[in-house]
Parts: sequence; C-alpha cells; structure tokens
Amino acid sequence: MNKNHLIFAVFFSLMVFVESVSAVGKERFSPSSVNQNSTSKPEPTATISIDATRGKKISDHLFGIFFEDLNYAADGGLYAELIQNRSFEYAPADRKGWNPLTAWEYTTDGFGYGTISIETTTPLNGNNPHYVVLNVEDEGQQGVGLTNSGFDGIVIRSGEKYDFSAFIRPLSGQSIPFEIKLQNSKGDICGKAIFATDSNEWKKYTATISATQSNDSCHFVILAKGKGKFAMDEVSLFPQKTFKGRTNGLRADLAQTIADLKPKFMRFPGGCLVHGDGLGNMYRWKNTIGPVEQRVEQRDIWNYHQSVGLGYFEYFQFCEDIGAKPLPVVPAAVSCQNSGGTWRIGGTGQRGLPPEEMKSFIQEILDLIEYANGSPSSTWGAKRAGAGHPQPFHLEYIGIGNEDKQTPEFRERFKMIYDAVRAVHPEITIVGTVGPAPDGEDFELGWKFAGENKVSMVDEHYYKEPSWFLKNLHRYDTYNRKASHIYVGEYAAHEIDRKNTLRSALAEAAYMTSLERNGDVVGMASYAPLLAKSGNTQWIPDMIYFNNTGVMPSVNYYVQQLFGQNSGDQYLASDVSLSEVPGNGTDLLPISVTIDSRSGDLIIKAVNNLNIPLKSGFKIKGIKSVNTNGTKTILSGLLVDLNAVPQISEIKVGQEFGCELPPNSLTIIRIRK
Repeated sequence: MNKNHLIFAVFFSLMVFVESVSAVGKERFSPSSVNQNSTSKPEPTATISIDATRGKKISDHLFGIFFEDLNYAADGGLYAELIQNRSFEYAPADRKGWNPLTAWEYTTDGFGYGTISIETTTPLNGNNPHYVVLNVEDEGQQGVGLTNSGFDGIVIRSGEKYDFSAFIRPLSGQSIPFEIKLQNSKGDICGKAIFATDSNEWKKYTATISATQSNDSCHFVILAKGKGKFAMDEVSLFPQKTFKGRTNGLRADLAQTIADLKPKFMRFPGGCLVHGDGLGNMYRWKNTIGPVEQRVEQRDIWNYHQSVGLGYFEYFQFCEDIGAKPLPVVPAAVSCQNSGGTWRIGGTGQRGLPPEEMKSFIQEILDLIEYANGSPSSTWGAKRAGAGHPQPFHLEYIGIGNEDKQTPEFRERFKMIYDAVRAVHPEITIVGTVGPAPDGEDFELGWKFAGENKVSMVDEHYYKEPSWFLKNLHRYDTYNRKASHIYVGEYAAHEIDRKNTLRSALAEAAYMTSLERNGDVVGMASYAPLLAKSGNTQWIPDMIYFNNTGVMPSVNYYVQQLFGQNSGDQYLASDVSLSEVPGNGTDLLPISVTIDSRSGDLIIKAVNNLNIPLKSGFKIKGIKSVNTNGTKTILSGLLVDLNAVPQISEIKVGQEFGCELPPNSLTIIRIRK
C-alpha cells in the first residue's frame, strides 16, 4: 500500500466512523447536546401541571378508520368469501392476463370429458353477464367440473362449517347430480356434500360442508356426476363463523382487529376508489346493494377486481357492529385527476359528468341518505328494511369528493350537489375536500372555495416523513374556529424505506396529541391505509397486515388503538417544564390530557421524544379528590423497532404523583373516577 492509499484508507475509516455516529444520532429525536452517559449533570426531569379548571369540549368522535379496497382489503381480505372470481367476471382490463376463468381450472379427473365455455347469451342477470357452460359428455369415474384455488388457497378448520351456494341452469333437460368438496394439495378430501338440480331455470342451490381436517391451502371442487349440459354462475363458499355471525359477512379475526381499535367513525368506500379511473369507473352506491348476484362488479382502480359483495349495506352494518359513525364518501361527479395515469403521457385527467346527467346523479346522493335514514315505508328505506335492517343507520355525515383538483368543472358540480343536499337534508354534515396535500395550489383554492360556500368540514390529507409531523405539532393552533372544521381523512408518517417503525408511530402519536388539543376545530382523523394483504400490496406502509391465516398489526396500529381506546371529549389545559434539556418542552414531550365524560376517567397521554428516560412529576389542579388506582400503558423501544407492543401495568396516582417516561415512548395513564 503506497502513501496515497494509506491516507485514503485512514480518511475513509474516519468518514465511516462519522457516518455511523451520525446514523446513531438520527435514530433519536433528542437534541445532539443531550448526553445520556454524562455523570456530571443531573438527570433530566419533567414536571407536568394539569389544570382541570381550564378545559374545553372537543370532538367525541375524533379518531376513526378509513377503509378503501386497496391492497386486497375487501375480496380476499375483510370480505369473507372464499371463492375467487365467483361470477366469472374477471377481465384483462382488471389486470393483465386475467380472464373469466382466472382462479378456475377445468377438472376432468377419472377419465371424464366434455367441453367448457364462457357465455353471455342468457345470463342470470344483466348486471353480471358472464357465466360458465359445461357440457359433460362422459362423467367418467369421478365427474367433470371446476376447481377454484381461492385467494392463494382456501383456509379451513376442522369441525367448522362452510356454506356453499351456486346458481345453476340445466340446458339438456335432465336433473344433474353434483358433488362439492374441499381438497388439499395432496388430493385428500377435507369435507364434501352432494345435491342435484330440480329445475330447468336458473336456481340457487345450497349445501353445507363440514371440514374434517384443518388445512391452509385447500381448493374447492364442484363436479357434475352425470351426463348433461348446464350453465353455472355466482359460485360461493362462506365460513359460517363470520364477524357477529353475519350472512354475507366479514372475516372474523380481521374484523375483530379493526373493532379493537374502538373507532368512533368509519369512512368508506375510499379514497381514490370513489371517483374512480374515468367516469365509467366511479363508485356508484346503488350498484352495491341488494342480492349479491344482482350487484354490478367492476374494475378496481388499484388494478384488480371488485365483486362488491362488501357493499353499502355491509359497510353500514359493520359501522353499527363496531359502534362507529358511518361516513360514506361519494364522487363529486368528476373522475380522478389521475385517470388514465396522467402522471404519464396520454392520461385522460379529471372529467365531469355531462350537465344533463347531474340531476339524476344528485338524486342518487339524496337516495343514499334516504337508504341510510329513511322510514321503511320510503322507497329506499324499504330496500334497507328488505335487506334485514328496518331501523335507520343514523347517518350524520357524508363526504363529497376526494382529493379532487380544484378545477372549474369540480367546483361547479360540487356546489350543485352541496346546495341540493343542504336544502333537503340540513341535518347532514357535508365534508368537502381540499386536495391531496397539506399545502399548495389545490389546498389554498380548496380552502378559499370552502369558505365562500360555508362548507361545514373539509378533508385534509398528508403522507409525510416523521419529522414533518414533529415540526407541525402546532399546525391547527391558529386555525380559525369559525371557519370550516377539519377532517384529517388520510395521514401517515412515511419512513424512507416505507417500513412501519416505532419512529413513525411515535411521530403520529405526538401529532395525535396536537389533534386532541385542537379537537374543537379538528373533528375527525383517520390513519390510511387501513389494510394490506401480504404479497398483494399496491401501497405501503399500512396499519394492519394480514394473510389467509393470521393478522399482523403494525406498531402504528397500536398507537391508533391506544388513542381509540383512551379517547376523551373534554380537553384539559396542561403545562410541561423540562429541566436539563434544551428546547421546547411541549414539543420534546407532547402531552394531551382529556376526560371521558361517559366514564369520568382522566386520561394523560405523553410522548417522550428523547432518547433518555424522564423522571416526571404530575400535578393535578382543580379536582378535589383523585382515585389512587390507575393504569399505565407504555409503547416503547428502539426507533427502528417494527414489532413493539404496548405493556400495561397498575400505577398509584393522586393529585401529585411520579412516573418515569421511558425513552422513545408513548405513555398513557388512565385515572379511574
């Protein structure tokens, strides 16, 4: 090694050392001047003073959820249907390579033979025109039929029951016997049932399969056991164990994980899904109600397919089941500005419905409100009652538009819808939109437009790095309380590598304390996206990951859960004083103190943004007596942790008490009344 090489090697080693030190520093939120190994300085401490005499009412439904059929959140996810492409409506427009027989395989084991085709001549109904026709010329030893692979396999559990249904129309006159079975990868039968046709018209046939073993990757097989020609459509297999036991219901473990968030509202069905990829792809709520075989399936804007088995009735019912206010969002009669991929050459961009269609479109939205709240004697209330829910769904909010570009086309149509809904339903709060970012042209124009039209609430969206959230803890402190209130409809802290780290979760937690502080002007907030199926994601990070067999909540999920389970409706003034730590105490240690008026509990949330523990003293003023028993829940760890989970313990409290706040942590202290 020559002299120059030696100099370079020393320099390179020094740079590596500097970079490693810098990287360690970046793992923490604390100022570089804090030295946790120093023994010459006193340990940092915090004093938190809470004044119960100075409080204000805040939203009692601040934290909720936002559901969009993204990342296979519905079909193959929350919606419990086990058959993929059950009505043979998949198409290349949904995804390259897809067709009406995607996920199906023509099955002729046992030397049977015949022909198979996809036809549209005499469908079950015109909304879903494709169906399969099988002509069994010889059934052989085992029969001729179809095998469905489900959504990456079908999970069954021994002893549990699965409900089958299909619409079949014999075309050759005679009755045809059928066998249905669940079969593992080795060909072993894990449960079966039989039935036979008894009509020459389209008819729904049902049966129940009891699983004889557990298996994570079964296939479903339906076989004609006799000669004959028949048409078949809407083949379905549902576990009987759905969430709350609902027919056409939801996957129990995934729905329960959502319910455990204790969301106060649920926004649905999107997102970008709402205004769609072009006018013909807008989400129309009427297409998603009624018998599932009559619903209108369509391409998902996220490049797969919507069976809409999870439709508006199921959304409303789920909201009711988990105690969440429904917040449906309808398109503002314009398509997404990114339609056709306008970030690429050749996209079509935002388009508006023709003026002559606006009257019927507005009526469609008024009909939605009647469907949710109307009497069973009303036209659309009767349809809700006919689906099994005579009582109203108590709709209070409706969103119009999603992240729409503030064009004249959008504003004209929004105002037409807004004025009509306000005139007929002044009791409904209308949520407007101010674009996809927390600033910029659309944001400014959107707020100006909302002010001019006195829109009650607007929807702000932002996906930013964790540092942005920490720098914007005072974003809403100076918002005009007499202007439109805010719904933070989509937000998440995004790491560079898009991983769900404790750093991103704590940044969100710190920001959520500021949302509580401003809960008099911020009415609602929801992390996004909610769900993601492993191996089928179009967007990351997400709150809840899952596969066919399990649910994997992220660390961000636990932050949302802790705030949802410990929400209040009265905000109390507090003051934070830090010793031995330079900087703004309220930013280094964001605090939120609320009272839940239903229980009377006092709830303290504290986010320690430092990489050192803080010995903290709490002083509560204005409450004559404080229960000495409380609970302490802590979420903490290294900032790069992906799997941190909350730990709960008992704590002795009073009007004055101490509690150490771990480094990089969210601590929630709940003092029982």
